Amino acid sequence: MFAKILIANRGEIACRVIRTARKLGVRTVAVYSDADAHAMHVELADEAMHIGASPAGESYLRGDKIIAVARATGAEAIHPGYGFLSENPDFVDQVVASRLIFIGPSAASIRAMGLKDAAKHLMEKAGVPVVPGYHGEAQEIVLLASKAREIGYPVLIKARAGGGGKGMRRVEHPNDFSEALSGARREAKAAFGDDHVLVEKYIEKPRHIECQVFGDNFGNAVHLFERDCSAQRRHQKVIEEAPAPGMTPELREAMTEAAVKAAKAIAYSGAGTIEFIVDASQGLQADRFWFMEMNTRLQVEHPVTEMVTGIDLVEWQLRVAAGERLPKTQNEIELSGHAFEARIYAEDAARGFLPATGTLHHLKFPKAAPEGATMRIETGVRAGDAISPFYDPMIAKLVVHGKDRQAALDALGAALSQTEIAGSTVNTAFLAALAADADFAAGDIDTGLIGRHQQALTAVPPPSREIIATAALAASGADHLPPSEDPWSSLAGYAHFHPMARRTRLRHDEEEIVARVLVGPDRRFEVTLDEPADAAQSREPDAALDPDVFLGEPLVPPVLRPPMTDWEWGTPASPQSPLAPSFTGRRFRQGDEGQRPRTARWPGHVTVFEGAIGYIFAVPDPLVRADEAAAAFDSLRAPMPGLVKLVRVATGDVVIKGQPLLVLEAMKMEHTISATHDGVIAEIAAEGAQVTDGTVLVRFAEEAHTAMPVSAG
Repeated sequence: MFAKILIANRGEIACRVIRTARKLGVRTVAVYSDADAHAMHVELADEAMHIGASPAGESYLRGDKIIAVARATGAEAIHPGYGFLSENPDFVDQVVASRLIFIGPSAASIRAMGLKDAAKHLMEKAGVPVVPGYHGEAQEIVLLASKAREIGYPVLIKARAGGGGKGMRRVEHPNDFSEALSGARREAKAAFGDDHVLVEKYIEKPRHIECQVFGDNFGNAVHLFERDCSAQRRHQKVIEEAPAPGMTPELREAMTEAAVKAAKAIAYSGAGTIEFIVDASQGLQADRFWFMEMNTRLQVEHPVTEMVTGIDLVEWQLRVAAGERLPKTQNEIELSGHAFEARIYAEDAARGFLPATGTLHHLKFPKAAPEGATMRIETGVRAGDAISPFYDPMIAKLVVHGKDRQAALDALGAALSQTEIAGSTVNTAFLAALAADADFAAGDIDTGLIGRHQQALTAVPPPSREIIATAALAASGADHLPPSEDPWSSLAGYAHFHPMARRTRLRHDEEEIVARVLVGPDRRFEVTLDEPADAAQSREPDAALDPDVFLGEPLVPPVLRPPMTDWEWGTPASPQSPLAPSFTGRRFRQGDEGQRPRTARWPGHVTVFEGAIGYIFAVPDPLVRADEAAAAFDSLRAPMPGLVKLVRVATGDVVIKGQPLLVLEAMKMEHTISATHDGVIAEIAAEGAQVTDGTVLVRFAEEAHTAMPVSAG
């Protein structure tokens, strides 16, 4: 076994590798960029070395720097994790030439499977079924369009390099082919440096089922059963599970046999995944699956395989790379129970899953799995860490295992409802909705499930009166007064021995909320929700308050502040707007912690958690109130940090509602910004401009005041 290895990655996968290395007594070297100087993987590793600026191209993709660090620190091998350099055969060659060991397959194996067209030709020769389509070298648009017509619409345009849904477009009609091809090529070029594409038949009810394979340097290869990754948004996996629901013995035998055959065809060594597309329109059948591609690395979703087999795949990677044989034969690998993995991202599901950034001011995961289940949290961040625009916005992977699919699904829902994240928009509510979806729960899934149910899955109910009142109390700070030996501290919120109300303003989405919090002498709180701000401003600040919501308990004795053990808040008296001020009371006592409101206060905001939903309330600074009304109609702002990749219109152009105006690239994905109404372009951002979240990208003729972002070049 190695004495020391370098991990050429970051985030949760770097932390994952460090844990196994530590278990085996192997020392670890981490590398980090400017943005990751204080990251968790840097803290966990035995040594850490800085390799460059925050952009991946100046740090984690600098193979020369990584190899130099490995040699300088005495590391014997390099673990690539996934992403970055993990499937770069030139980097593997450089590692080997430097007399280091690459913990993964050979450069030849990666090259054989790195280009989807060549890989499919190879698989055909090996007797592995492949999807009907065009996989040739010629890339003229006329030829590709002709092949699409021969295959028959709908078709799927796919980048021949890379994966993760980048450079992929579904095309329904010949008229849309040219634009879809251009977008796929641009995205593929940006992500992989290769704009060659394939054109394949789109399977109408596709299941994405993949097989985990493992090989060693002695000609042995095994499979570790299958994973179902059909729950996808924008061609990217969201919830993965093992085994695949509805899997038949016949299909499992045929699919795993094909997977092992594929691995042996390229003398594969290490962890790999053979991805298949399955036609589920008539159930799972042994003759209705086709090879899509091979990922020549450890997969993000590998923990579900570990949970159902009890095998540490990272340990196997280290042992095989160190020259050992596979620890188990095929007959010794068993499948037990069911596992799910949910990817928790900083993203806005309601806005088309746009990536988000921010500081994780509050981060809390479940402390224990439900009875009868097991759980693990794979993460590379802690409270206080930032989700930057430079890397994938994944926060954590929540992995659960149960005796069967229903037990595991119940555990997943329970764990998501106990997860609290504040400081960025996250997808926990969406994940919980997906886990509770009737079709998903029944195992009736395909890659189009999320798209068909997207509106229902991303809809979040408006906050109840209880939630709003809880947010108002937290924003007021009245429930977080510091402990004091001063007996007069029990009269906080009092003036001349009469109650004094604190007025608190909140904003949820576009709704402004005004609340008044009254602190009583017995440490009880009354929260009243006023009408919207314009009406509330006319009220006298000391007007009589009818108690709507009570939180807290009397001080006993009065000079000490005990924990709050009882909570009372309002519930709707009638089906009015959630901002209406009428309430009736409800009480929860000590021991009812699961029903109490959970809150997190962070700069300028309060988040109130209800199940997996985190309701975010902005708390405006009363000394800084900006006028936001004008810009809403007259300009379009960047929904996320990114690069202006393509501008489709010019100043003075007349545009109509829905017309594409520019393309914004973020997290290596393209997002089209379209006109929200008819108008005339007054200004538009320049191609190549790097913008932050909220930057004005387009101004219409009615507004042309401040300078627009320009290209750094």
